[in-house]
Amino acid sequence: MLNEELLDDEGENQDAYDDLIVSIEAQKRGLNLLIAVCDDASFRDEIIAQYEAELQPAFGAYRVTLARQEPSLKAALNQLVQQEEYLRQQNPAVITVTGAEQLYFLRLGNEQSEQEKFFGYLQWTREGLREFPFAIVLWVTNQILVNLIKKAPDFWSWRNGVFRFESQKTNAIPGKELENIRFVFRDTELASTDTNETNRFFLPIQDLQRLIEKVEQEQGTKDPTLATLYSRLGDIYYSRLDRGESQNYQEEQELAIKYWRKASELQNELGLQIDLANSLNNLAGIYRATGHYNEAEPLYKQALELRKRLLGENHPAFATSLNNLAGLYKSTGQYSKAELLYQQALELRKGLLGENHADVAASLNNLALLYDEQGRYDEAEPLYLQSLELEKRLQGENHLSFALILNNLALLYYHQGRYSEAEPLSQQAIELDKRFLGEENPDVATDLHNLGLIYRAQGRYSEAESLFLESLELKQRVLQKAHPLLADTIYALGYMYREQGCYNEAEPLCIKALELDKHLLGENHPNVAESLNNLAEIYRETGRYGEAEPLYLQALDICERVWGVNHHRSVTVRQNLEKLATAMQNNGECDVLSTTRCANDNPFGERTA
Repeated sequence: MLNEELLDDEGENQDAYDDLIVSIEAQKRGLNLLIAVCDDASFRDEIIAQYEAELQPAFGAYRVTLARQEPSLKAALNQLVQQEEYLRQQNPAVITVTGAEQLYFLRLGNEQSEQEKFFGYLQWTREGLREFPFAIVLWVTNQILVNLIKKAPDFWSWRNGVFRFESQKTNAIPGKELENIRFVFRDTELASTDTNETNRFFLPIQDLQRLIEKVEQEQGTKDPTLATLYSRLGDIYYSRLDRGESQNYQEEQELAIKYWRKASELQNELGLQIDLANSLNNLAGIYRATGHYNEAEPLYKQALELRKRLLGENHPAFATSLNNLAGLYKSTGQYSKAELLYQQALELRKGLLGENHADVAASLNNLALLYDEQGRYDEAEPLYLQSLELEKRLQGENHLSFALILNNLALLYYHQGRYSEAEPLSQQAIELDKRFLGEENPDVATDLHNLGLIYRAQGRYSEAESLFLESLELKQRVLQKAHPLLADTIYALGYMYREQGCYNEAEPLCIKALELDKHLLGENHPNVAESLNNLAEIYRETGRYGEAEPLYLQALDICERVWGVNHHRSVTVRQNLEKLATAMQNNGECDVLSTTRCANDNPFGERTA
């Protein structure tokens, strides 16, 4: 049976796994050609390890990787058999074949692409596969499968089964995301292909990178088309992060930054200043999301000034820049600056777009979030309600943006202790997101997390724990093993266990959340400060004062640098340090410098428009 951590809610992956096991066990002798499909390399490797362990000792387990330059399945199998006496004696075995996922799809000046070579070998050497009387599990991606069926039909007809393992992660780009750069395919085999088709697995992202490198080599690094290509590739990488499709979150985040930087540098050189403003805005957004506020602020300001100069102050793009800079100021606790800019953006959008526009609803929501964070609940509530009513008029109640505002309003009521009002709104947001996004989506996991916060605050720990665990398991399925949203729920679960006095359960979770926050967001992110404070609280409450003190001091340093000495988060950590000093004095230990997530922890997952 497939490890429970790898299961999907509908059981489709479990069914595929069970069918694969049955197909292998049904034929111990003779060629048994099986095709397994998975876009997530790490998930694939876990499945392979699982079936190899389950099939032994009845089947010997072997692995082989296709050679990139000559991706011949027959040659790879022949080399393996020559090396293994067990296989030469034709004992029962399962041979797992990987490497097809690394093969390039585009020719890029070569007579054949790597994938075309692979398909050619499959088609023309299939008779030779009779030499290998074993179960052969060939792993491919969805993009390769689509083309294999077309280009190696005889090999395809020999299959004894196809086993599809669903995952959110993929290395493929949907055709529709390439529509505005289709010019780059004019000299490729995709020149006559419709990029606007519904194929979700149109092109491996590595091929687009290579195609851009080819343009650089042939047309020079100052070619204006490169600015568009760099910008679009940055957009694609960022969208993959947002949708949970990236194979490696941190690596693809860095690639989004890399290509937006290259776009902005070239746009600046070529005088493409409107495009430059867009790239600067995108770069600032990713820096803000990762807690690099000092890098984000000058970029947001530069984008704002460019749009002001080029488009004027009465333009929707200028309003967007005001809104984005306001969001940065909110993140860094500069609330008065944030409020002024949010209000300016709101009024400008009303004047330019009219009172009944989605951007006006977003501005109302964002201003409400600011007031909510400041504890100005009486001012936040009417703005949320206005935003909700406007979304209802524009989109109806069955829409994702309506669900988002419901979620935020529920969190406002949670902050106020109005749990009976918060709970049904949170539940409604969950149902809407499930309906439109499906059950396997990061936003659904966030909704479950937020409902868990509401239950936890009421002392309904069993229900809260179930939701936190459900949220965590969902995030583990659809996101990276290292992802900020994972850290959020691990933190919340650890916080709840600490609150219950379950320190043995709380400590490893809080350590894990801290490690993830540092790894993903950097040493100086506010989430790191909150994780440090929470872990320090565990150590203080369990009498481990010497371990608590340095963590409090690190948390205080981050809070004061990010928010200032008078911010409530900084004040909370100083208060916790004073509690530690009192405890140490009462215990006869040396004093500490007297100078939570805050004591009333900030909820995670407040999704802003």
